[in-house]
Amino acid sequence: MSVFSFLGKKSKPLLGLDISSTTIKIIELSRQGDGFRVENYSVRPLPAGAVVEKNISDIDAVAQVVKSTLQQTRTKVKDVALAVPGSAVITKTIEMPAGLNDDAMELQISLEADQYIPYPLEEVSIDFDIIGPSEKSPEQVEVLLAACRSENIETREAVMELAGLTSKVVDVEAYSLERSFDLLADQIEGAYEKVVAIIDIGSTMTTLSVLVEGKIVYAREQLFGGKQLTEEIQRRYGLSEEEAGLAKRQGGLPDDYELEVLEPFKDNVVQQVMRSLQFFFSSSQYHEVDHVLLAGGVASMGGLGEMVEDKLDTPTSVANPFANMSVSSRVNSAALANDAPSLMIVTGLALRSFD
Repeated sequence: MSVFSFLGKKSKPLLGLDISSTTIKIIELSRQGDGFRVENYSVRPLPAGAVVEKNISDIDAVAQVVKSTLQQTRTKVKDVALAVPGSAVITKTIEMPAGLNDDAMELQISLEADQYIPYPLEEVSIDFDIIGPSEKSPEQVEVLLAACRSENIETREAVMELAGLTSKVVDVEAYSLERSFDLLADQIEGAYEKVVAIIDIGSTMTTLSVLVEGKIVYAREQLFGGKQLTEEIQRRYGLSEEEAGLAKRQGGLPDDYELEVLEPFKDNVVQQVMRSLQFFFSSSQYHEVDHVLLAGGVASMGGLGEMVEDKLDTPTSVANPFANMSVSSRVNSAALANDAPSLMIVTGLALRSFD
């Protein structure tokens, strides 16, 4: 069992680096007064099959893309914050004596971990974070225990090492998303009093995260994403995967594309959003949400937010964690604005510099 190599403590400054199924995303932030400034940012595609459903299958290929992305940004920062997907992590809130220092708590958790973790302890990395006083007893504190299979962390660390970087923080995607939500809260009236559903629609995976008082209370992943649109473009127009992906982003498809391919896909997205929320309602005390926040690459599609809002009859917006940030002159502001919905997790990682 590897103990406490995970949910690592901050180190300044840090690059946020997100490895998804299809891209590498990097962001570097700096403080500017009471806010932040985007110093560097880049999104680069990964070779097909290098990462499958967020599991790295080709360490060398991913490391090469990370290297080229770093060269493009010309950042001098070598310490990074990474994340593992929520599906790879088990979390549990436990209670422990309030008087224990970190070392004593670490020892006790390592001795008792097999009560909470359904994997062989030699195969997992474990970390903890003190949430606060227990509501049940003033002599206890609530502690968040997180466990992840070590291989999920080790493959990411191996990529960083090959790319000449140092992994200083390994976080969980859901907590990075929660951290980014603080940047968006002033865009949603009464955000911290509302039930907010963040629906992150990526290339292959859709993740629903529900926040109550700014904290995630529910998260669920399902296989669905923008890749289905790419595959339909391939099938209908006889293009390769690379050609279809390029045409999807840059245009140039036949006149029937929007009506025959794009609109049906958007309808499918709306159905998936409704299905995700129904799963949440059926497994929780909640029967509605107050606001829907769309994130992920698919969220950039024109008109999608309005379609979701009309269908759900719920206020809906598209995530932009940079709305109140300044941007360095070396950053392409137009590209950043277009990519913004897909950069929630990596931005949350970059914010670890300022914990």
